[in-house]
This record gives sequence, structure tokens and C-alpha cells, in this order.
Amino acid sequence: MVTGAGRGIGAAVTRRLASEGAVVAAVDRDGEAVEEMARELATDGLKVYPFAADVSLGAQVEGVIDEVERRLGPVEHLVNAAGVLRLGSARSLSDEDWRDTFAVNTTGVFLMSRAVVNRMIPRNSGAVVTIASNAAGTARADMSAYAASKAAALAFTKCLGLEVARFGIRCNVVAPGSTETPMLMGMFQDENGPRKTIEGQLETYKTGIPLRKLAMPEDIADAVAFLLSDQAGHITMQHLTVDGGATLGV
Repeated sequence: MVTGAGRGIGAAVTRRLASEGAVVAAVDRDGEAVEEMARELATDGLKVYPFAADVSLGAQVEGVIDEVERRLGPVEHLVNAAGVLRLGSARSLSDEDWRDTFAVNTTGVFLMSRAVVNRMIPRNSGAVVTIASNAAGTARADMSAYAASKAAALAFTKCLGLEVARFGIRCNVVAPGSTETPMLMGMFQDENGPRKTIEGQLETYKTGIPLRKLAMPEDIADAVAFLLSDQAGHITMQHLTVDGGATLGV
């Protein structure tokens, strides 16, 4: 099961997992987007099934997981990729900006993880990967709500991993940096945005990207696929930063 599967990183993760033979339940609040994505992947012979649900609403979360398991079988892997971004200085953010950001980025991770893991426990197996951000551990101007919500999601996922390790369930985090998605493109004010991001911005104390390129969604999907795989069978409560060196390995 992949949330936020309609576009960006969630869509790339969905394609990657399906290309490896997984049957993927693609969940997104935007039902039309996830249905279109599933139709496109179906033309390539991939088994992707769309489901519309708002991860910030507990009743919808429980309902969609019940539907997925009834139609497709037990959920073995969960990828929390749904996310929203509200830009603005910490002093100017509205109450709504703060609530909406945490509702999806943090509460959504909690609701989905709790519901799926409670179903994994009787089976004594499973894996969860939460998509956080390198901003979860590095201050970013005008991103306080996003950074705080991702830091909370990161901490929650690690704590959950500790609690359920005895059931053979692994919980890890992938922390992307600047990735070529609609969310990032929406932050740019002009065509110079990608170049400025790569070079860094002294006025906001933001380092550039040592690898001299933005990440592609597929780069993040590769990391997720690894952490879900048997190759990562002894890895849990870890976070893997995929940012081209933008946070200097800290």
C-alpha cells in the first residue's frame, strides 16, 4: 500500500514496486489522479489498484485498509508518501496552514501506520517506510510547519519500529532532499529555481547540492524499494537521507 500515490514520489514508488511484481494498492485523496496513474501503469502490465481516501481521517483510513485487504489480500508493506507543503515564515503561518500540514504529514502517518501494523502483528511480518524530508533535521527558512511535521513523522516511525520489532515488523524512514516533483516545482518563482537550489542560497543559509543535480522521484523510489526488500531484512528504526549531499551527511 502506497499513500500519496497519485503523483510525485508516491507515483514513482508505486511504479517501482509494481515493476518488481508487487500488487500495489495506490491510495490518494485525489481519486481521479490515482485512477489515471493506475490506468497508465496497467498498460505496462503492472498490477496497481486505485483507492481514494484522505489519510488524515481515521474512518477513511480504516475503511480503505479493510477494502484493500478484502480485495487484494493482506497488506505486507506500507509506504507513507502522502504529504503537503505550506510555505511561509513561522510568524506568518496561519492556524489552518499548521493544522493542514500536520493533519497529512504527521497524523496521516500515525493513522495509516497504526491501522496497517495492527493487522500485520498477527501475521508476525511486515515493513513500513515513511517518506520524511532532510528538512526534518536541518533548519529551512519558510518551511517550519513542513519541517516540524516531517520531524514528528520520523520520530513516530522509529518509535513504532521499536515497539513492533518483536513481531518481525520493520519500520524505517527515507528522507529526500530537493526532488523534481510538482511540490518542488511549485516552490520555484522562475526558471532559475532549480539552478539556485543546486548552487545554494547564502541569504537563507541553505547549502547547495554537492552532486550538482536535483533528485528524481525514481531515486527516492529506489531507496524505498531497498528498505522494503529482504536485502534490508536486518534494518529497522533507521532513516536514509537521499539528498545528493545537501545536508552534508549530518
